[in-house]
Formats: sequence, C-alpha cells, structure tokens
Amino acid sequence: MTASTRPGDPPRAARLTIPAPVLDELEAHGLPVADVLDGVEQRLHEQVTSNHAFVDEVARYLISAGGKRFRPLMVALTGHLGPNPPVAGVAEDATRRALVDAGVIVELVHLATLYHDDVIDEAPARRGTPSANSRWDNTVAILTGDYLFARASDLSADLGVDVTRIMARTLARLCEGQIREVQTSLGALPDVPQIEPTLAHYLEVISGKTASLIETSCRYGALLSGSSADEVEAAARYGWNVGMAFQLSDDILDVASEHEASGKTPGTDLREGVRTLPVLYALADDPDGELASLLDGELGDAEVARALELLRSGDALARSRASAAGYVNDAVGELAGFGERPVVTALTRLAEYSLDRVG
Repeated sequence: MTASTRPGDPPRAARLTIPAPVLDELEAHGLPVADVLDGVEQRLHEQVTSNHAFVDEVARYLISAGGKRFRPLMVALTGHLGPNPPVAGVAEDATRRALVDAGVIVELVHLATLYHDDVIDEAPARRGTPSANSRWDNTVAILTGDYLFARASDLSADLGVDVTRIMARTLARLCEGQIREVQTSLGALPDVPQIEPTLAHYLEVISGKTASLIETSCRYGALLSGSSADEVEAAARYGWNVGMAFQLSDDILDVASEHEASGKTPGTDLREGVRTLPVLYALADDPDGELASLLDGELGDAEVARALELLRSGDALARSRASAAGYVNDAVGELAGFGERPVVTALTRLAEYSLDRVG
C-alpha cells in the first residue's frame, strides 16, 4: 500500500484516464511520475486539514470523489525536462518535493473552480455523486472553493514569489474566461452585457478557462526542475496547446459520444446554452437553417436529440477534429528544442492522446 492509498481510495488506474500502459512505459523509461502523483495524493489530504470537521468534509468532498489528476501529471512529466529531475522514492529530494507541492497547487485550484462551476451551472452532480451545492447549498460550495484557493496560495508561498505570481495571474485568466463565457450564455443575467458567440470569442474563453491552468502546470514542472527561461516558455506553450486540444476534444465528445460508451451525457453544452466549436462551425455553414432555429428556442430532450443528429450528419465534427489536431501539432513542435529524450516521447504521446479520445 502506498502512502496515498487508503482503504476505500480508488487505485491509481481509476484516478487517471491516461491508459495504464502509457504510465507503465513512463516508469520503464525512468520517468517516476507515479511516485510524484502518489505524493500529490497524500499532500492533497494534508492541505485541506483544518480544526473544523465540517470544513474538512466539504473540502475533501471532490478530492475523495477521484478525478483525472491530469494537471499534476503534467507537472510531474515536465519536471523531467530540466537538468534537475526528481528522484523517485527519495522524500528529501528537493525537486520531488517541489513538484509534489506544485502538483497539489494546480489540483487545488482546479478543484476550487469545480465547486464554483457547479454553482454557476446549477449542476446536480459531479463525478457521479451529488455536487456540493446540491448536497449542501451554494454558499457552502462557494466558500469551499474559496478555501481551496487560499490553501493553494499558502502552499505556493513556500515555493517562492515566482510560483505565487504565476498562479495569481493564472487565476485572473481563469476568472476572465469564465466571465467571458457567461456573457455569451443564454442564461446570462439581464444586466450582463451580451456578446455574440463567435469562434474567436470561444477560443479566447477556453484559453482562459481550460488551457491556462494546464499551461501553468507545464511551466511549473519545467521551472522547478531547472530549465532555462526559453525552455520554460516552450514547455508553457506546449501545455497551452495541449489544453486547447483537450477542451476541443471535450467539445467533440459532447456531440459525438454515446453516454453508455463515454459516461458523458451528450448535448450537455447545448442544454446550457454554450456554443462550442462544432456548433459554431455548423452555424457558420448554415446560419439560418434548422439547427439555428432549434438553438434559438427552448431545448427539451427532443430538440437536443435533433440538434445532435444535425451536428453529427454534417462536417462540423471533422472540422473540429482538424482544429484539435492543429493544436496537437503545435504542442509537439514546442518540444523540438528538448531533443530526443524519453520525456519528450512521453509528452508527445500525451498530446496525441487528446486526439485518440475522439477517433
């Protein structure tokens, strides 16, 4: 039993959606990401320990529900880009400690945004369990998100002012992206200035909401392992492109997937009034067609089903896959300066995995 595995905890393979053979291959090539991820798991629980039992319960609610831990994985991997990679199994190794803490920081921030997102979306469930806002109420969920932000900020101070400044700027980008999305949502409040949903606007939104934190994860890994300034920027650009590709893949899955196969309810974004890339492409091709009429009205189950049918029958999904592929190619291109190394191969495969998800 590892330090991060306790009775009732999901095994590592259940926490990550990256295929187990990929992780096994990383270990075989001397990239001890599992060691760092186990450290992150243990440290996450330590960071949300308080003197109040109820605060502990709500703060650990989503941690205990599992999750991809994708952002800590990116920290762990890019931590092998610099000249001072982590040493597996050596708790006092400075790089390993720093990468574990950085992985906890990005995961705490990610979890905090989930608490807030569920309030914004009025989501009834998260990761197969009732969301915090539905189990308790919006106030508890919002304050819990704020608490996790505070814990992340406190931990970042131990890693130095640069790490804290990077996360502060990332938080600003996350919030800006969320606010920009609200401005195009059909559910926006009357006093919120409305913005016409366009392709450029949507890419700006996901750059802030999704790609910025993955960019920061890769920036942390490269920075904390001693990479040069140019290498840190290349790693950050790699992460941003991967983040964009993963979000576009999620957009595609929201249209193309069957719930039984993916566990994702098709048409979720349609129901929430979010115009994702496939929808924007389809509307650009036929701005006055049946899909546009459906999206301008009330969307019940029948209307969502018809909208999905229309989206699946056109070329919007293929064009969206091509766009995601462009970001993957750009991500891989940023790795060229790091040479032919196992970590570069691993990061390349991880970028390509975003396309594997959508065929």
